[in-house]
Amino acid sequence: MLQCIFLLSDSGEVMLEKQLSGHRVDRSICAWFWDQAISQPGSFKQQPVIASPTHYLFQVFREGITFLACAQVEMPPLMATEFLCRVADVLSDYLGGLNEDLIKDNFVIVYELLDEMIDNGFPLTTEPNILREMIAPPNIVSKVLSVVTGSSSNVSDTLPGATASLVPWRTTDTKYASNEIYVDLVEEMDATINRDGVLVKCEINGEVQVNSHITGLPDLTLSFSNPSILDDVRFHPCVRYRPWESHQFLSFVPPDGQFKLMSYRVRKLKNTPIYVKPQLTSDGGTCRLSVLVGIRNDPGKTIDSVTVQFQLPSCILSADLTSNYGIVNILSDKTCSWSIGRIPKDKAPSLSGTLVLETGLERLHVFPTFQVGFRIMGVALSGLQIDKLDLRTVPYRFYKGFRALTRAGEFEVRS
Repeated sequence: MLQCIFLLSDSGEVMLEKQLSGHRVDRSICAWFWDQAISQPGSFKQQPVIASPTHYLFQVFREGITFLACAQVEMPPLMATEFLCRVADVLSDYLGGLNEDLIKDNFVIVYELLDEMIDNGFPLTTEPNILREMIAPPNIVSKVLSVVTGSSSNVSDTLPGATASLVPWRTTDTKYASNEIYVDLVEEMDATINRDGVLVKCEINGEVQVNSHITGLPDLTLSFSNPSILDDVRFHPCVRYRPWESHQFLSFVPPDGQFKLMSYRVRKLKNTPIYVKPQLTSDGGTCRLSVLVGIRNDPGKTIDSVTVQFQLPSCILSADLTSNYGIVNILSDKTCSWSIGRIPKDKAPSLSGTLVLETGLERLHVFPTFQVGFRIMGVALSGLQIDKLDLRTVPYRFYKGFRALTRAGEFEVRS
């Protein structure tokens, strides 16, 4: 059972506190947590579960905000972590993003959502569709009315009909003039390439995102051409697990609107779509930097939004960098950002320049790591392919569309 939820800003400030049980958790636990995070900057924030002297702490970090939950007795850690992820997703959906200003400007709605999502420390209603029927999302009209009438509540007076249904994630009596459903494969490639250019790790973290607008209570089946490549699958509660376990296809009654049907991982990929080749040579107090970018394996679709970013070492006094394609910016915190966009076919983009070391240093001893970004529309680099999507129980026709997108996740090249 969770006892309290805190929302912390990037500076450690407690933006919101929600006590969930009769046993009050003191805010001093946040000070202890932040002291530990400062003393262990690299590893502490990567630990989802932390044992403090008095409580078990569960943390999820999203867009500069730390969602921190406290429990005094042992509980399933995945339940707490998943609930915090649901809270972050719902707030992002309601507020149109996640940042400190949005949280502070919508305190009332955030508290109302937490009241409905958890009861006495146990998760209750976490489906966005049902929550939207219970609590109206913020808009200009509601804010003006709250100022004029003095009422700040957004909670509906009636209970959603779906709360008593066998499919509580779907609103009742849904009707559309045109019935359609869209399925998107959205993948992120995580890769690590060492200083010798050898691919150390390459894997895909993907999601199947669905946007459904179908009348009535549709029963859908979705199958893949090659489901055996999938690892670490996680499903929306609407998915029946037994058909996947026995025949590896998805059988479900979808929520209305947008939702994440499943997430997955594909491990041990052999290639990346682009290459980044950095080269650094230093002598006599200066360092010569050269970076080449190009297409390694053509996916058959356009690779765009290509960026290369790296942090200049603290021993660098100044940098003079130019490129034959794209825009190079060096920020005040010594972050260098190279925006390439779409890789041209007639030449390979290159970045070159000179770095001046601080006095007394002859050679560079700390080498930067290059963070790479890209986007490819229309292809899933994992190789996952949708075979078919069928609608059962409803006699009418419906339109279905499929898309794919792959972008860079934690894609780094060491030098």
